[in-house]
Amino acid sequence: MLTLVLMFALAGCGQKSQTDVVDALTKKMSEIKGYKAEAKMTLKMGSEPQEYDVEVWYEAPSNYRVNLKNAQKDQSQIILRNKEGVFVLTPALNKSFRFQSEWPKNSSQAYLYESLVMDVSDDKDATFKTTDNSYVFESKTRYQNNKMLPLQIVEFDKKTLAPKRVEVMDSDRNTLVEVKFEKTSFNPDYAKGAFDVSKNMTGAQLEVPVMSTQEDVSLEVQYPTAEIDGVVLAGEKMIETDEGQKAVLTYAGEDKEYTLIENNSKVVKEAAVTTVTGEPIDLGFTVGHMTGNSISWSYEGTDFMLAGKNLTMEELLTVAKSVAPVGEK
Repeated sequence: MLTLVLMFALAGCGQKSQTDVVDALTKKMSEIKGYKAEAKMTLKMGSEPQEYDVEVWYEAPSNYRVNLKNAQKDQSQIILRNKEGVFVLTPALNKSFRFQSEWPKNSSQAYLYESLVMDVSDDKDATFKTTDNSYVFESKTRYQNNKMLPLQIVEFDKKTLAPKRVEVMDSDRNTLVEVKFEKTSFNPDYAKGAFDVSKNMTGAQLEVPVMSTQEDVSLEVQYPTAEIDGVVLAGEKMIETDEGQKAVLTYAGEDKEYTLIENNSKVVKEAAVTTVTGEPIDLGFTVGHMTGNSISWSYEGTDFMLAGKNLTMEELLTVAKSVAPVGEK
């Protein structure tokens, strides 16, 4: 009888419970002084998947550097957080925006280790399973638009507890965002200025040169493909300004409407940091900023400003995410 009891006890020793794993993840995150991670992020929100390289640096307690590059390496953005605030850098336009924001604490971030740990620990209804090499959770997300992306599967390495894979899903369990971590190293050393705005801008422009001016380039108007019930294109006009063409698209319905304004991006000759109100908002293909009922962003040489009336945040984000050149959506 004693032998049988010992066999069951030994068998139980190798199997960690969900609580054990969550506690271990939380403990590791609290003890490390930082990490570096490299990942591939795939967005599956349109007809053609879009791939991005993601490089993350974190230095405890609150320094962040996230470098997002598209697969062609000709577009990039850097999100920085340091003691001076949160910054979004667009090297190709020589532009930097500064936010007074709680990012990344105020929302899920599929490429940030501590965000994933928080997601699986905060969700008391999260499910859990083990495989030969991984711990796998299914949890709710904390996205600002979590009605669009309410669920995620998060996989951690059994030995190191490093993140391995994230799948963010819609309410029908379709995977719309996938992040595959290729490398994660804990407790790295960072050079002085690693999270400095000007040094990061200069370094990024060695890889992604500043765009040439687009003043004489015709504006290619882009249209949202998202459908809001009863809302249709009600007006479209092209305005000639001293700074070039500007497109104004008006969509209206019985009780909801929005306006989308587009113009060619202007390259800033001398780099300067612009302080903006609102919050940085992750659109997947780029990082913009949201203020009240409007979202502004730049993408592949075009500036966009979307303003809605009586639209929910989810509807506004759905429209913004659906704006892309023909062939990308």
